[in-house]
Amino acid sequence: MKILFIQTGGTIDKDYPRSIKGYAFEIAEPAVGRIFENILTGFEYRILPLLQKDSMDLTAEDIAKIRECCANCEEDKIIITHGTDTMINTATALAGIPNKTIILTGAMRPQRFSNSDADFNLGVAIGAMNLASAGIYIAMNGMIHTYDKVKRDLSSAKFIGI
Repeated sequence: MKILFIQTGGTIDKDYPRSIKGYAFEIAEPAVGRIFENILTGFEYRILPLLQKDSMDLTAEDIAKIRECCANCEEDKIIITHGTDTMINTATALAGIPNKTIILTGAMRPQRFSNSDADFNLGVAIGAMNLASAGIYIAMNGMIHTYDKVKRDLSSAKFIGI
């Protein structure tokens, strides 16, 4: 199995890189690479830093770029790291891409934080990739949902099935 990991940005990839005159988080290198430094993967992979934006800043052109990348890449298994605020919107825009299994995941706290859910969410997405058929999915909070059967509960911030 070979998985393409596409970085689009979002909290999962945020870092606080400046030691002076730093006042905000910035999107850093893909969190996937840092996570894989510490584990032995049983699959081949490629990491593609496509965008480095907060999901609230994604434009229609950015989403079209994500779709084009997914549709035209050689891999048929794709995990997209994405900001949680607009993850469902992007997943919906990817609907209809044939013969690909695409899973979007992210984190509520940056992967750099000791209490981040990034490693957990990425692991769930990878595990699901072993069993999921072609389609578009969201992997968050230990659950996998098809893109059209999930919503975000704004009071708890969790992604829940509908």
